[in-house]
Order: sequence, then structure tokens, then C-alpha cells
Amino acid sequence: MDEKQGRAVNAKVQEHEAGPPELEPVNPWSGVMPAAGGGKTKRQVLRAWQTRVFMVSWLAYAAFYFPRNAFSAAKVGILEEGLMPREALGLLDTAYLVAYAVGQFVWGAVAERYGTRVVVAGGMVLATIAALFMGIVPALWLFVPLMVVQGLGQSTGWAALSKNIASFFTISARGRAMGFFSTSYAFGGLVAVPVMGWVAYSVFDSWRWAFFTGAAVMAVVLVIFLIFQRNSTEELGLPGIDEDLAKFDEPYTGKGIRGAGKSPVPVVKPENKFKLADLMAAVRHDPMVLRLGIVYFMLKPARYAVLLWGPVLVIDAIPGIDAFTAVMVPITFGIAGVAAPIAIGWASDTFFGARRIPPTVLSLALLVVTLMIWQPVANTGSIWAVAILLGAVGFFAYSADAMVSGVAAVDFGTSKYAAGAAGFINGCGSIGAILGGLLPGFFSTVTVFYVFAATAAFAALLIVPSWNKRPEAA
Repeated sequence: MDEKQGRAVNAKVQEHEAGPPELEPVNPWSGVMPAAGGGKTKRQVLRAWQTRVFMVSWLAYAAFYFPRNAFSAAKVGILEEGLMPREALGLLDTAYLVAYAVGQFVWGAVAERYGTRVVVAGGMVLATIAALFMGIVPALWLFVPLMVVQGLGQSTGWAALSKNIASFFTISARGRAMGFFSTSYAFGGLVAVPVMGWVAYSVFDSWRWAFFTGAAVMAVVLVIFLIFQRNSTEELGLPGIDEDLAKFDEPYTGKGIRGAGKSPVPVVKPENKFKLADLMAAVRHDPMVLRLGIVYFMLKPARYAVLLWGPVLVIDAIPGIDAFTAVMVPITFGIAGVAAPIAIGWASDTFFGARRIPPTVLSLALLVVTLMIWQPVANTGSIWAVAILLGAVGFFAYSADAMVSGVAAVDFGTSKYAAGAAGFINGCGSIGAILGGLLPGFFSTVTVFYVFAATAAFAALLIVPSWNKRPEAA
């Protein structure tokens, strides 16, 4: 054996004694993940990206509620200064909700063509600009076009981000993923108004700072979103989430769409131009999407009635209660809304074998019961009884809401049409939300709750025949 061969043998022996090289830990916040040849399987890479995409999507949608609810926080100061009557504030809410409903139908389909990141980032920019200018403009009549812009910007979030979740989680885990993701809007709605109200009235003593605070929060999260979010597994050189899962056990090569790991918002060039027919692509894919849209139209008014009129409902139930207590009592509704999506998402995966209709029907049925007993509970005059009942209404309303608008939407839309399905279903629900904001201003709480109990019951009956219905990909 010559000297060269001897060195080669010694190197092999040392390598054997040292053992196999350690794998570099997967960092979900690094750039392109991981480097080719890093010794990782596609499944390992997928898990890291699932964590990353989920966290950024959750943060992004929670942040949407800051510019969205800035107007709610500013209303107190506007009314105190006598700048605008209560009726005008309601009409501004209506302008926002109409724009929001229209946008829901459009942006979900657009996201299918041009990528979710482009659509969401654009919406965040619109929402930030609208909130900023609402804090600046001297004439409040200029709020009208800005509320429309805010509605259009806000409507980009849910459908596109739901598609992001659907693009990274298999159908067997999607119930839990969408359940946890749905806590984003409950959490955002719970914390946004108190935070902006504190900054506006305790720190700066001006309602305009509610808008400035909402714009600032959204701007910061926009930067995070641009850096860390991606559209799909295919963009990263991974198989599609609805493909054969055995492919994820293959070695990861790191060869995805060129520039997808580096460009903040990669340009997605659609094969065909966007057409109006694309708005109904998800409905044509599975008629269940249309049925869920009708269900959501019937369901969402109850949730928005409490969101927009909660303190007034409490005063109606317990006349003479002070304003601060009336504002605080409906917090139980929001707290229950954070827990509900987690519970129903887990239950749908664990107890119902990824079937979404059974837990939805049960939640709707229990929502009907809680709405129907509002009058006898209010007659007790107990603050705690009313608070608990509002918590129960929130739990069952948010449970059905999260299942219909989130989990079932992306399931029956599949990862291919998830944004279009979520957009269509939420568009239908947003039309119903307009009624939730308007009717409590014209009718008593008892009448409104009876009406919404009837619509929830109708929604439950509508989907009972689909009890065992599953998406084609399930």
C-alpha cells in the first residue's frame, strides 16, 4: 500500500469513527429552506414551513383588525365632539360593509390567478393608507371614499390567507390548522379597539390617533409578511399538498420556483387572463360551496349584531347599567370567540373524521337555543347571567362561523380553489353582516335575536342532508 492509499484508508476510518454528520437544525425563519444537499427530507422542510406560514398568516389577519376597527374606537370621540350624528356613523359602516362584501367575491378569485401574497400585500397597503388618511383629513365627509377603500383592502385578507393555510396543510390536519387560524380574527377583534382606544384617549387625547395606531400596526406587520410569507409548497420545490404524501419522504433538493425564496413578492404569471367566470370557479368545482355560502349568509348577522351593538344590547337587557360596564360585559363574547375555533377544528378532525358538516349543524342548533333564551335571562337583571349568555352565543356563533368560512370552505374548495371558495362564502356572509349592523338599530334586541335564531335554524336544516358529505379529495 503506497502513501496515498494509506491516507485514504485513514480518512475513511476517521469518518466511520466520527459517525454520520449532524443535520443542521431547520430554522423556519431563514431564507430559502434549507440548502440543497442538506440531508433533509421534503417532509422535514414542509413541517418547518407549516410553522412559518401559519404564524405569519395568523399575525397578518389579526393585524387587519387594527385599521378595520380604528373607526369603532374613534366613534366615541367623534360623537363627543358632535362632528357627526349616530345615523351618519351607521351609514359609514354600511359603506364599508358593502365594499367588503364586494371585495370578498373578487379577491379570492384574483388570488387564485396571481398568488395570495400579491393580493394580501396589496390589501394591507390599501388598509394602511385608508386608516392613515382618515386620521388626517379635516372634512369628515371624506370618510366615505376612505371607508370604501378600507373595505376593499380588508376583503383581501381572509380568502387569500385561508388558501395559504390550505396550500401547506393536508385535509386530515386542516381542521386543526384552520381552527387555530380562525382565532386570529377573534383575537384581533378582541384587542384592537382597547389598544387603539387607550392610545387615542389616554395617551394623545385625540380620536385621530386611533387611525394612526391602526395604520402603524398594519405597516409593521406588512413588512414581516413581505419577508417571510410564501404562496405554496410547489414554490419551494415541494410536492403539492394534495398529491401523494409519500413524495414528502424523498430527499429535498431545494429546487422551487426561481426567485421564490428571495423575492419579497414573486410575480405569479397566470396561464390565462382573469375572467369574470373565474368568480364562480369554486362553485362549479363543488356545488357545496354555494350551499355553504347561503348558510354563512344566514349565520353571520348574529355575530355582527353582537360585535357592532354589544354594549347597546346589554343596556337594553339591564336598563340603568353604567356605560363602562355595558362596554365590558360583551368581552365574554370575544373571549369565547378565541376558544371556539380551536375546539371545533379539533373536534371535527378527532371525533368526526374530518367531516365538517356535523359539528357545524350542532353549533347552529345550540346557537338557536342561546338566542331564544335571551329574554328570560335578561329578565333576571343579572349582569353575570347576561355575560355568560353572551359568552355562550359567542362560542356557538364563532364555532359555526369558523367551520363554514374557514375549514369547510378550503376543504370543499380544495387547495386549488381554496381562495375562490373562501372568497365566495365570505362574500355571502358579508352581505348578511350588513343586516347584523342595521337591524338592531330599528328593532328591539329580543326581536332581532328571534329573527337571527330563525335564520340559524334554517341554515342548520339546509345542510343536514349533507351530514356525511366530504370533499372529493378526502
